[in-house]
Amino acid sequence: MDKLKLIDHFKETFQTDVHPRIFFAPGRINLIGEHTDYNGGHVFPAAISFGTYACVKPRKDRHIRFYSVNFPEHGMTESSLDSLADHPTDHWTNYPKGMFYYLLQKGYSIDHGLDILFYGNIPNGAGLSSSASIELVTGVIIEEMFSLNIDRMELVRIGQQVENDYIGVNTGIMDQFAIGMGKKDHAMLLDCDTLDYEYAPIQLEKHDIIIINTNKRRELADSKYNERRQQCEEAVCDLQQELNIKQLGELTPKRFEAYRHLIQNEINQQRAKHAVYENARTIDALKKLRAGELQVFGELVNQSHISLRDDYEVTGLELDTITEAAWAQPGVIGARMTGAGFGGCAIAIVAKENTAHVKQEIKQHYQKTIGYEPSFYVAAISDGAKEIK
Repeated sequence: MDKLKLIDHFKETFQTDVHPRIFFAPGRINLIGEHTDYNGGHVFPAAISFGTYACVKPRKDRHIRFYSVNFPEHGMTESSLDSLADHPTDHWTNYPKGMFYYLLQKGYSIDHGLDILFYGNIPNGAGLSSSASIELVTGVIIEEMFSLNIDRMELVRIGQQVENDYIGVNTGIMDQFAIGMGKKDHAMLLDCDTLDYEYAPIQLEKHDIIIINTNKRRELADSKYNERRQQCEEAVCDLQQELNIKQLGELTPKRFEAYRHLIQNEINQQRAKHAVYENARTIDALKKLRAGELQVFGELVNQSHISLRDDYEVTGLELDTITEAAWAQPGVIGARMTGAGFGGCAIAIVAKENTAHVKQEIKQHYQKTIGYEPSFYVAAISDGAKEIK
């Protein structure tokens, strides 16, 4: 939907002639470093050109009205700044409500309501972080509409707090960080323990990043995500018999191999191995990109998927089918699942002249194996959340 249509939709929905301000927050992909964030390791995400748009105008009372073009069946939801409790019946609006709630709690002056229309072009259920995109676009709306000066990392942390405490999903900080701190044509290496980060230019003039949606909803993702976290925590407890560590991200592969025998449960050993080796791959990935070694970077991406498949066991038939089909195609330098797993998306880095052929081959193989088609999106690497002037 283009900007003019979005404005018309806003004016019709809220019965107004007022020209709204427009904001955007991207989705994100994680190039490498999966399931390392809650293990105190590194991630390597990038903001993408798909995301959440929001049209906004001020109100004179203390009411906030929310409407989503994506969820017309839920109609318009109205809340008061004086009553922002989490209600399950409010569905998706709990994400923006949570941002208002915590910013008010922190003492920021929000003295009147807003009318907000949301529109997202992130595929629903694809695992590209639409919830964090809604949180961060709301955070930037509040900052700009009320002329507040909010440190961007504080907005990022508040977005995570909404997920953890308001919604009740025990996620790491990567999604909100990538969406809040994104920089065009750059990925970001983030140390999830210290929150130190550095930008890395992604020079892909001759390559495309293809996002391939399995079109399988991630039904298992939340329960298995919590299970994997617990398995990693159990592994850390075993290692603490002899090692002074708090998280798996503190270990190098060499040190892990010297002490892995302390982990009593064999499955927990596998889970810990993934977290440690994936962290090392992610740190190495930054070096390879900076050195212009794109092919070696692609191999690290492939190794990441193999580890997620064999040691962490979060891929599943759909993601493996896509990724293995991509590996077989000329021009593909790397491919893997991205996100929590059990559905959602894979990414492939493909030479531009091969993109059309690669998409066709993956589509045919996937449809033959799974019974329905995947969806493809060619993503540009984008800036983080901002107002569109």
